[in-house]
Amino acid sequence: MSERKDRAVDKAGATAPVTHSQPGEIDRFLGAAKQLAPLVTGQAGRLVFALDATMSRQPTWDLACSLQARMFDVATQSGSLAVQLVYFRGIGECRASGWVGEPARLIGLRRRIACEGGQTQIARVLRHVRDEAKAVPVRAFVFVGDAMEEDVDALASLAGELGLRGIRGFVFQEGHDPAASAAFATIARLTGGAHARFDVNAPASLLDLLRGAAAYAAGGREAMLRLAGSTPAVKGLIAAMDGGKR
Repeated sequence: MSERKDRAVDKAGATAPVTHSQPGEIDRFLGAAKQLAPLVTGQAGRLVFALDATMSRQPTWDLACSLQARMFDVATQSGSLAVQLVYFRGIGECRASGWVGEPARLIGLRRRIACEGGQTQIARVLRHVRDEAKAVPVRAFVFVGDAMEEDVDALASLAGELGLRGIRGFVFQEGHDPAASAAFATIARLTGGAHARFDVNAPASLLDLLRGAAAYAAGGREAMLRLAGSTPAVKGLIAAMDGGKR
């Protein structure tokens, strides 16, 4: 299957082709993403990797950039993996890359994106995952964030749709914001996934969580179980998934 076009995610959750008439960092990011190795096989596991890129996220954005290559090392041991990067920031900006068969090559692209102030757009991310899954099989999504400024009931409804489709959500939270904790836990539970906190000052904590999600997307539960033997954080993800079954 060839790589789909990079595009903006609109507020209704649909997608539209990205134009390049106005130069800037975002246009260069999307243009470069088109040059990445396209997804060759429809049998690869698919993971949507979504990040909050509002201003409070800059330290963790930088951390995630530095960890991304190591995150996907485990996927090469569990099976093939295709990744799509989604992020939101600023006033109503939410973007998605194409599906990329060599996930580590997104690292340099992500480093070109600076965080900007704005409110969370988690509902748009969830709608985007739902809509992508109508066209291609999506096994899981990761969301990394620290805040939630939306209608939690709307998020729960979208998460329920994803859960019915068998799309697991791995929601990784920086900090202890109570509204975010409640919403993230709900999203994880309704998708049959897992919610976990990490410490930005302890990079290994986020790396282990990301590796667990990548392993699931590439090889399913069996791949996670193999990784859990040496990674306690992945054991915690499995326990959270088991506890969240409906």
